[in-house]
Amino acid sequence: MDADEFLAGRFAEHRDHMKAVAYRMLGSLTEADDAVQEAWLRLSRTDSGAIGNLGGWLTTVVGRVCLDMLRARAARREAPLEQRLPDPVVSPEDGGDPEREALTADAVGLALLVVLDSLRPAERLAFVLHDMFAVPYEQIATVVNRSPDTARKLASRARQRVRGTIPSPDPDPARQRRVVDAFLSAARDGDFAALLTVLDPDVVLRIDAGAFAEGGSWTISGAAAVAGRAPDFQRFTTTRTLEPVLVNGAAGLISSEDGRPRSVLGFTIAEGRIAAIDILSDPDRVARLTLTWPRG
Repeated sequence: MDADEFLAGRFAEHRDHMKAVAYRMLGSLTEADDAVQEAWLRLSRTDSGAIGNLGGWLTTVVGRVCLDMLRARAARREAPLEQRLPDPVVSPEDGGDPEREALTADAVGLALLVVLDSLRPAERLAFVLHDMFAVPYEQIATVVNRSPDTARKLASRARQRVRGTIPSPDPDPARQRRVVDAFLSAARDGDFAALLTVLDPDVVLRIDAGAFAEGGSWTISGAAAVAGRAPDFQRFTTTRTLEPVLVNGAAGLISSEDGRPRSVLGFTIAEGRIAAIDILSDPDRVARLTLTWPRG
């Protein structure tokens, strides 16, 4: 084995970890892959013999790449990120995919990623690296070009923004699925009252149909307002084929029409009720998701 093959092998050992960091930073699977690829390019141009802790070095590099990408987004003055749902990670209910499990470990649901999208780039980096991956503030400081004390303050501000904005998800997959099934039953009947019983009073419904779709992307808050969409839910559940899946490790659904996936639904279940429903129906983004495992 030559030196390049050896280095590529060592890099591969850290690939899943790097993509998990990048996904939490960017909320985009494609951009996370790009960040990991950029880390490889930087490693290939570096004297690897001088790197004492390769895992720590790669984490720092990926963090810096993602920070630059987030800042580039802001410089382009893109539409507010809360109007664009993060990419969902979809897997079969029985799991069995180590890469996807690494991406969504530690309850990184869509609702949390939406909140992370509201943070400033440096705050997001400090929170993700420290609170999710236990990276020391001294190491984070080198990424943001600030002092360790400033890095600590960035993480603290982010933590305050995140805390209390989303409820703690129910960790039991079976309980999650029972709540989703109850929602589907009420939706098929167009039953407003039954929907209210399964929705948290402060439930949030987010739909991302794509920038160029009729209606675009929108958000509805409150149980009464969400249950008021009962006719839409009824039409949706009776005209589409719905397949139970895991979406970011939690109970979710894929809706299909004529054998083609049309949308992905993620649910946040807390204390026996639905606290958030996130629906991605942007045709281009749904088509890019990996939904090709053996099904049926």
